[in-house]
Amino acid sequence: MGQKTVVLLPSVAAKLETMGYQIKLARLRRSLPVELVAERAGISRATLWAVEKGSPSVSMGAYVQVLLAIGMVDDILLIAKDDILGRKLQDLALPVGKRASKR
Repeated sequence: MGQKTVVLLPSVAAKLETMGYQIKLARLRRSLPVELVAERAGISRATLWAVEKGSPSVSMGAYVQVLLAIGMVDDILLIAKDDILGRKLQDLALPVGKRASKR
């Protein structure tokens, strides 16, 4: 079986590429070689390079393992942290409260 191709909107692909580049910069700032990070993450060097390019075919688990290997695993919690639109939609769906009875 061949590798699946994921088709993304250009704007989404650009964001994924930016995330990969930011991961690469974080690795370089820490002076960590590709071989060491790949070994710590339990992935191949080719997979690490794909992560750093923002490849959509790499599993989310590989991205998390790389973040763990470079000491940034908690940053995964920043994804969808503050869902402003979701909160507004939720608030719109809340029932309008009625006054309490006068008992």
